[in-house]
Amino acid sequence: MTAAAHKAWLQPSQTVIAGNNPWITVDAAVSNDLFYFNHVPLRTRNLVITAPDGTAVEAQNPATGKYRSVFDVELLQQGTYRIAVVNTGLNASWQEDGKPKRWRGTAETFATEVPKDAPELTVTQSVSRIETFVTNGSPTTENLQPSNEGLELVPVTHPNDLFAGEEARFRMLADGAPAAGVEFEITRGGTRYRNAQEEIMVTTDAKGEFTVTWPEAGMYWLEANLRDDKATLPQADARRLGYVATMEVLPQ
Repeated sequence: MTAAAHKAWLQPSQTVIAGNNPWITVDAAVSNDLFYFNHVPLRTRNLVITAPDGTAVEAQNPATGKYRSVFDVELLQQGTYRIAVVNTGLNASWQEDGKPKRWRGTAETFATEVPKDAPELTVTQSVSRIETFVTNGSPTTENLQPSNEGLELVPVTHPNDLFAGEEARFRMLADGAPAAGVEFEITRGGTRYRNAQEEIMVTTDAKGEFTVTWPEAGMYWLEANLRDDKATLPQADARRLGYVATMEVLPQ
């Protein structure tokens, strides 16, 4: 994940479609403003698109520019598609010649790029999921089951069935178990054009659940982070989990 001031996101051209032209375009970026391209593109090398029946779908026409990545998805099946960038890796910091040194990479490159006897060496595993949901026709849930790795959102209210003024409920899991006490920041897009972020802060309950009543229609960005000592890579002694979703709230 990037610095706290920067927001990573996937934004589909629309989240609910019907008709004879089942295509969407997805923008992927890391920005200071939602959803405005003004920092760097979100890299999509670990992009996973899952069709309603659980099969993998290839992105079409992918491209990466100075400020955003973009790709198309053809929604040939009826139901809900899950579109996600899932990253896992290691972050290390240590002292070298009296100066702080930082490194980010994979478990495979760690041994050759990070000195094992580095002074004050700390290593953290990072697992992040950045996702959005798009439905062709009626919403489905068969492919929304958790993988039980990292932070994952399990819809109680379907993410493509959201309306302004209505309450929605979601459940957050960490490695498949309810994640209690996790704080979510929920922000409506268009922050560039208003003085206040107008973020909504909610915290998951003992069941890992939280509710939000959408104040108005628009694209919303949801983010949560969690730190623990449950690293699954032997090089790390701590773990940082991140979750981001983009959801569209429609007018009544």
